[in-house]
Amino acid sequence: MRKSIKVFAPATVANVVCGYDVLGFAVNQPGDEVIMTLTEGKGITISKITGDDGKLPLNPAKNTVSASVQHYLNHIGKPDLGVEIELHKKMPIGSGLGSSSASTVAGLFAINTLMDNLLTNKELVPFAMKGEELACGYGHADNVAPALMGGFVLIRSYQPLDIISLPFPEEMHAAIVYPEVDVPTKDARQMIRSKVLLKDAVTQWGNVAGLVSGLFMKDYDLIGRSMTDILVEPTRSILIPDFYKLRSIAMKNGAVGFGISGSGPSVFALTKDAETASKITEKLKQHLKSISINSLSFVSEVNKKGPIILD
Repeated sequence: MRKSIKVFAPATVANVVCGYDVLGFAVNQPGDEVIMTLTEGKGITISKITGDDGKLPLNPAKNTVSASVQHYLNHIGKPDLGVEIELHKKMPIGSGLGSSSASTVAGLFAINTLMDNLLTNKELVPFAMKGEELACGYGHADNVAPALMGGFVLIRSYQPLDIISLPFPEEMHAAIVYPEVDVPTKDARQMIRSKVLLKDAVTQWGNVAGLVSGLFMKDYDLIGRSMTDILVEPTRSILIPDFYKLRSIAMKNGAVGFGISGSGPSVFALTKDAETASKITEKLKQHLKSISINSLSFVSEVNKKGPIILD
């Protein structure tokens, strides 16, 4: 049995506009890395965290990676197993790209591999949700499920948990831009209305069903016209500078659809090819620069693999 492993886990785009907490997909970049080593001691220790500007706790009870790994070890009957964790953040915290999710997934995939893959990646999802609960107060799966399983996923139900992998057009790409402004996930979730009008709910159900159908049919027109959110986006968009201007730029430059990634401030566009995605990211970055906002951009196809072993 191997004693040490290095794992990469990918960022994700959650919600996918109309699918609040039930839709998400993985991307190739950015992501996080975890180095995990089995030790002779007892319990989990975090020896190093890089790339977080000192924001993340080294206390294993408060860190999403170690907390999720502890739940896993409790489940397999090895609660006191000696584990040392190094976390290397390769993506911005609070970006809306599943930063806590990527770290947690990398850690769970690492420990499960070291334990000779006792569980499937899909069976690891509930443990990853414990990390999300620690990070933002609610254990949602629309980040962790695609990060673990790769691809495009639908969470049909949370109780009981029912996760479905969806097909999608192979050539589809995501253009992602992260404006460097602060939108904490917890705060963004608290802004959302707790009650909605039935007529608005009906509209939203139709869009979610339309988006899923469009993915199955590989119908870009149906995907595009289904990427409308009347419940969450109107509130969350307030936190993103020039959100509707950014949408207009993306759509004019060939986007299939446009929206907020997770809780923001990252935005994304789905496109039919990499060239269009690259053009859109450049146009969006130019606009943000014109209003004195720095940004990072990523262009990626849908990641089909989920976490991978680096060495």
